[in-house]
Amino acid sequence: MPGTPKVPGTFMPGVAGKLDSGEPGKLDQLYCKEARVPLLTRITGPRDLDRLSLEELDQLAGEIRTFLVEEVSKTGGHLGPNLGVVELTIALHRVFESPKDKVLFDTGHQSYVHKLLTGRQDFSRLKMKGGLSGYPAQAESAHDVIENSHASTVLGWADGIAKANQLMKRDSHVAAVIGDGALTGGMAWEALNNIAAAKDRPLVIVVNDNERSYAPTIGGLANHLATLRTTDGYERFLARTREVLEKTPVVGRQLYETLHGAKKGLKDFIAPQGMFEDLGLKYVGPIDGHDIEALESALARAKRFGGPVIVHCLTEKGRGYQPALQDEADRFHAVGKIHPDTGLPIAASGADWTSVFGEEMVKLGEEREDLVAITAAMLQPVGLDKFAKRFPERVYDVGIAEQHGAVSAAGLAHGGVHPVFAVYATFLNRAFDQVLMDVALHKCGVTFVLDRAGVTGTDGASHNGMWDMSILQVVPGLRMAAPRDADQVRAQLREAVAVEDAPTVVRFSKGAVGPAVPAVGRVGGMDVLREAGTERPDVLLVSVGALAPMCLEIAGLLDKQGISTTVVDPRWVKPVDEAMAPLAERHRVVVTVEDNSRVGGVGSTIAQALRDAGVDVPLRDFGIPPRFLDHASRAEVLTEIGLTAPDIARQVTGLVARLDGRFDRTADPVDSVETARD
Repeated sequence: MPGTPKVPGTFMPGVAGKLDSGEPGKLDQLYCKEARVPLLTRITGPRDLDRLSLEELDQLAGEIRTFLVEEVSKTGGHLGPNLGVVELTIALHRVFESPKDKVLFDTGHQSYVHKLLTGRQDFSRLKMKGGLSGYPAQAESAHDVIENSHASTVLGWADGIAKANQLMKRDSHVAAVIGDGALTGGMAWEALNNIAAAKDRPLVIVVNDNERSYAPTIGGLANHLATLRTTDGYERFLARTREVLEKTPVVGRQLYETLHGAKKGLKDFIAPQGMFEDLGLKYVGPIDGHDIEALESALARAKRFGGPVIVHCLTEKGRGYQPALQDEADRFHAVGKIHPDTGLPIAASGADWTSVFGEEMVKLGEEREDLVAITAAMLQPVGLDKFAKRFPERVYDVGIAEQHGAVSAAGLAHGGVHPVFAVYATFLNRAFDQVLMDVALHKCGVTFVLDRAGVTGTDGASHNGMWDMSILQVVPGLRMAAPRDADQVRAQLREAVAVEDAPTVVRFSKGAVGPAVPAVGRVGGMDVLREAGTERPDVLLVSVGALAPMCLEIAGLLDKQGISTTVVDPRWVKPVDEAMAPLAERHRVVVTVEDNSRVGGVGSTIAQALRDAGVDVPLRDFGIPPRFLDHASRAEVLTEIGLTAPDIARQVTGLVARLDGRFDRTADPVDSVETARD
């Protein structure tokens, strides 16, 4: 590639590795991993970094970027954040002695480099069943600590570990890496307030400042950090001043000491970092986050300090990969399978649940001037980018602060507008108290739109949206919808925003939305998806949300066993429709199927409603078991937990067989069900 500038640490499309030898194309002929990344393949643990020179460390940084682009493009994953923390992670592992010292990441999606440096270099099944997690995972390595991958938690963890070290008199350190986006979360500032209270407790806080979480970071903190980025640091100014004054006879040294004693006011003038120092935290920076030597120096000084220190590092998200740098939306924060040369998706994806919601929001915005949108630093991932483009003055990005977002929504509703707060289902867990005590108690008309509800799969335990239909059941007055297809997303979103005296929730799945599932009738407010065709049907199958196609498949399998089945979609799963009890009474068995925890979920709520109505019909609820689910594809997770049509049909067949007295309790359950079918 003659004439192409070669930047150390840059992935060059079409080239098999980093080319800085002056021989363009040489590495194009070498395809084995060892040839592409010779230094990286020799790293089996952090201490292997100690013997490398600065020149070799720069080479290693380039190899890591080559590796990340080539491997993550095959599997999908968080690419941009990891490209931005290569040198920072190398420096951290050179200065700190993991796992004796704890190196913690918030939110953990930028831990790929950490995995590589701690001996995990098989990325062939990244985020897949049996492969590496996309986040730190204690089961993978002693070097991993925090698995929850929810933002703004790392400083609380660091505070607790540092306290434990002090109590147990351990000679070990804690380094907590937090992004400028995660630093907008209230939990982070609660932790900082506690961390600053102990001046002699060692703890290094690394602020990874790339000006964005998913999208560019917003808010007062972002403005403060922006000021720090664009001014000379105080220490550099003071060093230059000292050189000049010490050459001045008689009064030079004295003047310097006076100047040094006035450092607080001077620092605020030269680099307004007083916000951190007012908390009692030593501040170092800003540091070039891609200069390994400068990073090591700053981190080593912070480690020696013996108290809490903030090291402010400036990094570039997506560094070294031009397609990422050109992506203004989120710098390739998370990608699917892409072509490594161009960054373009390998396969075109169809319409997904998120885009259906986003398009309908724009239509609603055109119809209603009082409709506003709220996001917690995830404008594009939750589908509000088109609404923001059309109505920029009616979108509020609160940063990674779901609690504040919910309370602010209550205030907006009280002020006469209707807020729609779009957030991942798993992240609404963080704002439960606010939904309960601020929105519901005050009867505020706020609509919460929960993306990625149910089993999401590849992002692991903390990202499955499997708790929302359980925890929200206890909220008085709240109404919750679970659309089964794109048409219902549009219809139920409109129904939700029409409610002005209570919170409403619309929850839907991750990924592609399937074809429409038409109703063949209606009972009360519930859609009938399949008629049993008999006077006294065997099974009432209650289908919740996106599982409607699977429930129709279950009904078809039952029909082959001579078991008549009615399939209904309640549409609104809270409150339970008044028509549910009389409908259930006309069937021999009620079966519920939901993409949510079985504990306290829709099945439990319907069972309670039937008891309250005096309807004594056997009920079997199918859903997600109360355990944390390992990362795998959605289909693999559903198979593992038995939430598939064949599994459910087999168990329902056995249940009906027992009612008929045809079930042999002494036989193997599977064999008994097969016998019952014959």
